[in-house]
Amino acid sequence: MTGHIVVVGGGLAGLRAAEQLRATGWVGAVTVVGAEEHLPYNRPPLSKEVLAGKAGAGGVAAAHAATALRRRKSIEDVNWRLGTPVVDVSLNARRLTLADGGRLAFDGLVVASGLRPRRPAIPGPEFGRYALRTVDDAVALRQRLVPGAQVMIVGGGFVGCEVAATARRAGCEVTVVEPCAEPMERALGPELGRVMRRHHQAQGVRFITGRIVAELLSDGPCERVTAAVLDDGTTVRADLVVESIGSQPNVEWLERNGLDLSDGVVCDNRMRVEGRPGVVAAGDVARFPNPRYDDEPRRVEHWCVPGDTARRAAATLAADLGVRPPDDSVFAPLPSFWSDQYDVRVQSYGAPGLGDRCELLDGGLDHPRALKDGVAMAYYRDHQMVGVVLIGIPLAEHRRYHELVTAAPAPV
Repeated sequence: MTGHIVVVGGGLAGLRAAEQLRATGWVGAVTVVGAEEHLPYNRPPLSKEVLAGKAGAGGVAAAHAATALRRRKSIEDVNWRLGTPVVDVSLNARRLTLADGGRLAFDGLVVASGLRPRRPAIPGPEFGRYALRTVDDAVALRQRLVPGAQVMIVGGGFVGCEVAATARRAGCEVTVVEPCAEPMERALGPELGRVMRRHHQAQGVRFITGRIVAELLSDGPCERVTAAVLDDGTTVRADLVVESIGSQPNVEWLERNGLDLSDGVVCDNRMRVEGRPGVVAAGDVARFPNPRYDDEPRRVEHWCVPGDTARRAAATLAADLGVRPPDDSVFAPLPSFWSDQYDVRVQSYGAPGLGDRCELLDGGLDHPRALKDGVAMAYYRDHQMVGVVLIGIPLAEHRRYHELVTAAPAPV
């Protein structure tokens, strides 16, 4: 079968989709269109090694080279059109419109356009405000993390806390403003969030919880950030502000096709977009049901998701285009993520955020014993174990916790 498949998104999901299409036996043309100018690279090091200058010191090109993902030989003939976002698509006409005015016809489409940082609508100066998503963002922010700099991080999620750890090790004075009672509370729950807050505080990080930033102040005509005003009127000094309040899917280019784009792209269990043959999605832009938990479509922003979803999406698209028989197996991937903060690794298996209660499996929550001996927490929804989070547990012991979650029966 010949034809043309276009993959929209030049990140990890787009790369894996191209590789998996070749693995399915697709020999037709494949074009990957990406908004960034860079070939696919690994994002987790951006908030740690790259931001700290331990990887890719010297500029954007060096940082990209240090994080670039290896591309398999099977995709050497793939056409990469980078630095050119897609601005519109007609799924009925099977035609894409690019920002430079170019058009691409396709027989199959992979939606892998990913996310961008959600930027809070905070009045005040723009100079000194940063977000961290791309290698360019990391290099720009790295230049400001000098000893004595007063850094405010808006949002105490995983990326925000990783940036806090990196900035603190660079000698910055760091304040984290988080609306929840504890950092990373939405993912870890308040118990483990408290453990991690204490760990950061021991390193000198200041937390202001239960508050949001209402306004940024400047130094006059230069319009440079000098302070932030919180919603209770408190003023906090800040030379720069790092905004880390989550992400939003890049789906605007799909708007004129009658799709549900309220939170990414809705897919079925085969990663087919709203049941439309020849159109699939992969990565963290995709909202799909996982029968391991229930039939509710959800987006999952974990590093393992691009590979898992790209494999399923490629198989579905290849079947739609007549390359191979349909795959009727149930797609039930096990999500996982990790976060390195100082010398401690937080590792999760499953979907702890779905839990309505938690239970300590190993270790204790009292500080500092919690991080010295390690902590393992299980998360349950009704009677089903839906996830486990490990903090400071040696890697050699991870497998047994992973197997606990894998063996948990699916809901009836």
